[in-house]
Amino acid sequence: MYDAVYTGKLSGNGKYTKKCQHFFEEKYGFKKTLLTTSCTDALEMCAILLDIKPGDEVIIPSYTFVSTAIAFIRQGAKVIFADSERDTPNLDVTKLEALITDKTKVIVPVHYAGVAVDMDPIMELASKYNLFVVEDAAQAIDSFYKGRPLGTIGHLSAFSFHETKNIIAGEGGLLGINDERFVERAEIIWEKGTNRASFFRGEVNKYGWVDIGSSFLPSETTAAFLYAQLENINDIQLKRISLWNSYFDKLKPLKDKISLPEIPSYATCNAHMFFIVCNSIEERNRLIQTLKDNGIYSVFHYLSLHKSQYYLEHFSERPVLEEADKYTDRLLRLPMFYELAEVDLIKITNCILDFYDV
Repeated sequence: MYDAVYTGKLSGNGKYTKKCQHFFEEKYGFKKTLLTTSCTDALEMCAILLDIKPGDEVIIPSYTFVSTAIAFIRQGAKVIFADSERDTPNLDVTKLEALITDKTKVIVPVHYAGVAVDMDPIMELASKYNLFVVEDAAQAIDSFYKGRPLGTIGHLSAFSFHETKNIIAGEGGLLGINDERFVERAEIIWEKGTNRASFFRGEVNKYGWVDIGSSFLPSETTAAFLYAQLENINDIQLKRISLWNSYFDKLKPLKDKISLPEIPSYATCNAHMFFIVCNSIEERNRLIQTLKDNGIYSVFHYLSLHKSQYYLEHFSERPVLEEADKYTDRLLRLPMFYELAEVDLIKITNCILDFYDV
């Protein structure tokens, strides 16, 4: 941070922006990455790059954050909601093909809690119907699908470095590009619709307005903070995975009373969050209150987007998505952050065990 401030360049696309982008490209194998001010911005860049127009359909899970939908709706798309799997909050790929029409343009799998969606069937459908795939990997840094880093499988991807994520910058995001067709235009959109980046590399003798775009670049201080996190990513991940494993081991006696996270054989767990699934919304509410009474803060997560106020006011379709609604009503997130002490984790798990009389 000190170095970023005293170099005299605080605006984006400087030394630390480049260092962060190089880190992701070298470590995970992206063709190109661009830091953004948020994951929402990265998703909006995806919608622009894919030339989304009114009438285009984009398939997303209902159980996700609103940014997954807004990025495409702002370009005029119609979102088609997919249900979650029975055993994980991720998109149910077995029901995906039935949602594809001649208006479908993009599939957006969301890797919930950093655990991979089954990507092979999605990429096969994309190839069969000539569709694009955008991985919403907001929670999925340093997680893998069959040995491949999440975010490197679809045509494009988006990551978050919000303060609630594994690797943080306060606010921040990343656009991952895996298809060469999008590299040049992405940089122009990123630089407010100008070819400014090419100018500073000496590729053109002047720069100007050549496309649509916006101010998607984060400041150098944000990039510097992020790079310090990236330098310590292995230590951060080891600590988080240790906490996740401790949660799982201590709560295993409840496996017949509640649902614990399931990690499919094709996926890894990056320990972004630890959640349990209660048997009803009433049970979850009672558990939240019990934890609160013991000084423990636990929260539910997403509200199904197909039942959101905005969707109900602007769209006539009323899909029935029972699994998404199940997670809306019954999923409970437990405290998970790098500074969480083992003694506090023991207190949390003991409180839950007592609640279920185990």
